[in-house]
Amino acid sequence: MSSIPIERFEERYALDPDPWGFSWRWYEARKYAMTLAALPQRRYPRAFEPGCSIGVLTVELAARCDHLLAADGVESALEQARRRVAGRPNVEVAKLLLPEEWPDGPWDLVVLSEIAYYFDTSDLDRLLDRAAETMVAGATLVAVHWRGETDYPLTGDAVHRAIGGHRAFDHRGGYCETLFRLDVFDRLPR
Repeated sequence: MSSIPIERFEERYALDPDPWGFSWRWYEARKYAMTLAALPQRRYPRAFEPGCSIGVLTVELAARCDHLLAADGVESALEQARRRVAGRPNVEVAKLLLPEEWPDGPWDLVVLSEIAYYFDTSDLDRLLDRAAETMVAGATLVAVHWRGETDYPLTGDAVHRAIGGHRAFDHRGGYCETLFRLDVFDRLPR
């Protein structure tokens, strides 16, 4: 199995500017509210949201962060995200291809919202290693993923098991239901 090529995402956005219904589906609104409620800190100095897509969750995270880097690999999605966060000087939107272009940080919060199962096991391991390298001790990593059937390289449950098994992260708590799983991890001291 391999990670999904960026061209597949570009094709989806070319057909529909909101291909997963991030801006209108109840599932998404509920998942975002639960993600924000699960954040153990009121505010984070520096946060990273890889796979920000069109920026719906980004807007909500921006209210909780002094600086937020939101990134995606699809320029048309990023254009929408930039419009959504216009006027918020604490948000930077960048085109990055992960895991190769993971930014240096340091990060106090990393939010993996429905992105990590697009990677194969090898790339997910690289992504988690880069996250661990760039997060400060005690930082928060939040992972939330769909649990239903997909044609992605990994399942949401497999992703969460991988994070939970990574030497750098300690499971703080979470929520699991038929539709999605949400877990919060602390970055252990080095």
